Amino acid sequence: MSSLSGALTEVVARVFDELGLPAEYGRVTISNRPDLGQFQCNGALAAAKAAKQNPRAIAEQVMAKLQVMPQLRDTSLAGPGFINLSVTDERLAEHANWMAGDERLAVTRKRPEMVVLDYGGANIAKAMHVGHLRAAIIGDSLRRIFSFAGDNTVGDVHMGDWGLQMGMLISELEIRRPDLPYFDPNFKGPYPNASPVTVTELEEIYPTASAACKADPARNERARVATAELQQGRPGYRALWQHFFDISVEVLKRDYGALGVHFDLWKGEAHVDPLIGPMVEKMKAMGLAEVDQGALIVRVARPDDKKEIPPLILVKRDGAAMYSTTDLATIVDRVNEQNPDLILYIVDQRQHLHFEQVFRAAIMASLNGKAKMEHLGFGTMNGPDGKPFKTREGGVMKLQDLIAMMTGAALDRLKEQGLATDYDEAERKDIAKKVGLAALKFADLSNHRIANYVFDPDRFVRFEGKTGPYLLYAAVRIKSILRKADAQGDRPGTILPPEPGERDLVLALGALPDAIQAAYDERAPNRIADYAYGLAQTFSTYYNQFHILSEQNDALRRSRLGLAALTLRALELSLSLLGIEVPERM
Repeated sequence: MSSLSGALTEVVARVFDELGLPAEYGRVTISNRPDLGQFQCNGALAAAKAAKQNPRAIAEQVMAKLQVMPQLRDTSLAGPGFINLSVTDERLAEHANWMAGDERLAVTRKRPEMVVLDYGGANIAKAMHVGHLRAAIIGDSLRRIFSFAGDNTVGDVHMGDWGLQMGMLISELEIRRPDLPYFDPNFKGPYPNASPVTVTELEEIYPTASAACKADPARNERARVATAELQQGRPGYRALWQHFFDISVEVLKRDYGALGVHFDLWKGEAHVDPLIGPMVEKMKAMGLAEVDQGALIVRVARPDDKKEIPPLILVKRDGAAMYSTTDLATIVDRVNEQNPDLILYIVDQRQHLHFEQVFRAAIMASLNGKAKMEHLGFGTMNGPDGKPFKTREGGVMKLQDLIAMMTGAALDRLKEQGLATDYDEAERKDIAKKVGLAALKFADLSNHRIANYVFDPDRFVRFEGKTGPYLLYAAVRIKSILRKADAQGDRPGTILPPEPGERDLVLALGALPDAIQAAYDERAPNRIADYAYGLAQTFSTYYNQFHILSEQNDALRRSRLGLAALTLRALELSLSLLGIEVPERM
């Protein structure tokens, strides 16, 4: 990533190297004391410790070489050896014009790696609900960030379609409709092409079956047996599973698509069932799998563990596979099909122990090839009571209902603000949907993924404060400025050295690559959300302070239009990496 701080790092690193000190100590960052300088380098302290010298003496030697460099207008020392730097206005303008002329806004591509991102986790036969929201939003944003950085990415929905819920559905359907051919062990086929139930019917069947299984041990045993027979290949059950899978995927694609989230792979746990047998045999042959109380387990605890890590269960006593089994087989499948360098699991933080067990077992059995594996956990979206968000009736809200609610709230807020009132209904609804989704996504992504947050739609759809609608409005306002400029024959031009009140905007623009790099390194989209909000605020201050369209000096007017156009591109790129689409107007 190439930013102003990155360019300065190259300069200061050479100075450290010339002084016989490791170049990495020359790292320059944006200053946390802008009253002292635009940038800072704290490397003299670390260098002094390694070289057993006085840090201020080292900083003074570095300063002596920096003071003669023409791109720096000011250098100073603070404390025991903090170096403060400010670049000339000419250098700021040079960097801004370089960004404006670069299609990637000075964000350089990294060496590509193959990265598989697992950020779905929805179950077939169940409606998507708010519990699926964070994985989808965070995972989609991370995929966009990794793709833009230069990696080859594959998004995998990884549906739950092979566990006890399948046995519950199959056994419940058999109770209701025992005449269906899927339950006749003597039926030779072929089975019907059409599903005997709709998705709506499945959504009713599952909670009924689940409640019955919880209430009656015998009913639960029937579901358990059906699950085992499904996994062992009973033809009628496999045919039913395929029906459930096909009609569920159609609805899942609709619901994820409404959220603006997409996947390359629409596989479930069942897809890797053929890989489980050979994988288990390999782990037996390696001496990793052992029988314990009738189940097959892998002991993954280490002597230096600070907490208890239970064994991973490969196969239950009844022969059924566990989530851990299918997750291991999924790693095998991904290594076979994608040969990834990295696999990212964007899954609820409460599953961290599960992934610790799976990763350890995969490494012990050499199932992961060259791939590193990371669990990127996230917190919960809570209601005002601090508990996971529920509807007013106490149920879990369906995702399509949530999107409709946010769109409706956005329509109301647009009306209150007097925005989009004279547009036709189709465009107004389209804008409202974009505003609603921006409100929803930005509210999530502006928090660090591990944090819990309170779902507050009234606050999320405001056009003031740190919200998605505020950022959309900031971008749309710049679009309006540029359209008006175009109508009067003005075009963005060369960006001139900034006046004192313009420096903050140019510096903010120059920090875009830093924000993207931080989001990539930390797997944290909130770094881009914070950047976008700060940039929008800075432009708002600039807009209120300087004339743009009414500026009489032609060169200055075109320069300011150039800054506006560059700001719009930086905002649109940032928002696109968050999965947020900007309307043309409001």
